Amino acid sequence: MKKIMSLALTLFAVILFTNLVAQEKPASPPAKAEGTIDGVKVTVDYHQPSAKGRKIMGGLVPFGEVWRTGANATTSIEFGNNVKLEGQALAKGKYGLYTIPGENEWVIIINKQADGSPYDYSDAKDAIRVKVKPAKTSGFVETFTIAVEKNQVVLKWENTQVAFKVTKG
Repeated sequence: MKKIMSLALTLFAVILFTNLVAQEKPASPPAKAEGTIDGVKVTVDYHQPSAKGRKIMGGLVPFGEVWRTGANATTSIEFGNNVKLEGQALAKGKYGLYTIPGENEWVIIINKQADGSPYDYSDAKDAIRVKVKPAKTSGFVETFTIAVEKNQVVLKWENTQVAFKVTKG
């Protein structure tokens, strides 16, 4: 009887420990940015990496290379109606959001592949690309964030802020 009770307690402890470990917050947790711009619902699903003392722009995120714009998975952006991004027309739908960071200019890439591995990125599937200017944030941003603010989608991390304008198409 003692062996059965001991085995049952050990099994219970293993299950409890497994549940506690499984509930730990991931290094780059999932996040969602939602809002309405010019009557159009905009939703961004992404993962939030943190700086953790590392140099981000021009370091962890190299200048001049395609970045998945987040961590873990493809960042998706969905528009509830036809829109224009920085004046370029885009049909309503769900897309992958990529960027090419630069010191003086960023390229915002809206890619037709919204799901799957970000390592499967192909410029042949780009719907549109727009160029925007980066700005300095008002303070250090430890965790990468995307927000839908007023008439734009805003990306912030470290000391860098990038925004692209959205209007109803």
